[in-house]
Amino acid sequence: MMDVDITRELILRSQQGDLEAREQLVQDNFALVRSVARRFLERGIEYDDLIQIASLGLVKAINDFDLSYEVKFSTYAVPKIIGEIRQHLRRDSTITVSRSIKKLASEVISVKDSLGQRLGKTPTISQIASELGAQREEVVAALEAVAPVQSLQTPLDAGEDGSSELQDLLGTNDRIEHLFLKHALERLEAQEKRIIFLRYFAEKSQSYVADNLGISQAQVSRIEARIIRQLRYDL
Repeated sequence: MMDVDITRELILRSQQGDLEAREQLVQDNFALVRSVARRFLERGIEYDDLIQIASLGLVKAINDFDLSYEVKFSTYAVPKIIGEIRQHLRRDSTITVSRSIKKLASEVISVKDSLGQRLGKTPTISQIASELGAQREEVVAALEAVAPVQSLQTPLDAGEDGSSELQDLLGTNDRIEHLFLKHALERLEAQEKRIIFLRYFAEKSQSYVADNLGISQAQVSRIEARIIRQLRYDL
């Protein structure tokens, strides 16, 4: 039996109340827990505490994983573990937004709406910054300051394949780059978001994506290349 089949069998048994199966899954994925926990070492939390929080996220992933998902369990588990740690960080911290940031955010939203009407599409961060005479970092920081805290974890896709966090697409811990990416992805059409999710999160081939969307592989290739070029331009 392949490892993926063993994992799915253990998940099924765990969800049915088999504690030994759950413990085995935790042991099998403990390297993943440690890897995610290390990302948050500079956040003022002891490593042992991070491990406990990350382990709780892993257990939640085991309990919530839908075996009909055509994704690896680890692909599903990482955002759940990160989310659990971020929830803990939010509970233990307060966010203060200055008056100047609030004022800039109001101006950004106003310009974003007016530019959108003028251009007929959602403007890029660079276009908004240029209109305001501000830096891109200032625009993104202002938008993020008045947005819900969980906005960095907005799913790329909420369909039957599960969801993944936008920030994971970069594979970096740079917060500003995460914010640029989030706003760039918001401008994609539904089909484009679906392609990005299937290709880069579900790790599916272009032929699989083509069959899933009912288009040709050549179309998938062209759309994917265009999306990547646009994201690089926006970032």
